[in-house]
Amino acid sequence: MIEALRQRARLNALIRDFFAQRDVLEVETPIMSMAGNTEPNIEGFKTRFSGHVDAGSPERWLRTSPEYPLKRLLAAGVGDCYELGRVFRNGEAGGRHNPEFTMLEWYRVGWDHHRLIEETVALVRHALAMVGRQAALRVLTYRELFIETVGLDPFSADIAQLRAGLGEVGIQPDGLTRDDWLDLLMSHRIQAQFSPDCITVIHDWPATQAALARIRHADVPVAERFELYLGSVELANGYHELTDAAEQRQRFARDQAVRAARGAEQPPLDEAFLAALPSLPACAGVAVGVDRLLMALAGTGNIADVLAFDFAHA
Repeated sequence: MIEALRQRARLNALIRDFFAQRDVLEVETPIMSMAGNTEPNIEGFKTRFSGHVDAGSPERWLRTSPEYPLKRLLAAGVGDCYELGRVFRNGEAGGRHNPEFTMLEWYRVGWDHHRLIEETVALVRHALAMVGRQAALRVLTYRELFIETVGLDPFSADIAQLRAGLGEVGIQPDGLTRDDWLDLLMSHRIQAQFSPDCITVIHDWPATQAALARIRHADVPVAERFELYLGSVELANGYHELTDAAEQRQRFARDQAVRAARGAEQPPLDEAFLAALPSLPACAGVAVGVDRLLMALAGTGNIADVLAFDFAHA
């Protein structure tokens, strides 16, 4: 455990030096917010303020990422910035998950996702060099990945073909959408094929999985989004950021509809974030799971090995 703490301290220092050399400003944003995350597959923690009502809404949500306040700062003109801090997600505990974990998130004004991919790869390679390791690099589109690994075009294959692509993997199909089947293929068939000593970057995801990314309208619309993997472990998720507040509100509404259908709580929307979006400069942003990166550096599949105390012992 002591060595894990030293390794974390070294990585934190490396991250701060990496961005200091690139003139990217470190900032801190609130951990508690009046708004929550509407993403259907992410659950937040909620708490309540017991002080005077003039302080604002008593119901507060622990952040699942610093994305919304960071974009509010970008809209206010702060420029390139990053935050390194704790985030919280309910219901996620296990080998690779802890309900509180460390996230690094940064934004580059005037960049698209392709340019940000290069910087994200550079950061991961700097971290690997810290422990005397190197990694090859593969960058390919979501479509190229599926055709290469499971022989299916993810944009044209029907659900029956996607389901058949899982082979002997047994899945209860009730209520699963097309995107669910694509996600299952990624997690159960494709990721396991990634080389352990390779950084794999997948970009141009289905438009239905855009989240907060721009959509590029071509023959097949795609989300200008990327994910970065080291071996089979996902480390980063990045976007060429959407700046259309009306479109973002519609996406939030679709998220809330999915949550309602599942009987899940519908957290309040971040109206301050939506109000700031029209002033958001063209930019790209990415979030990196620092604990996942530490796991890769330590060569472990258990997140508890890189924490002072995991959830069961906190």
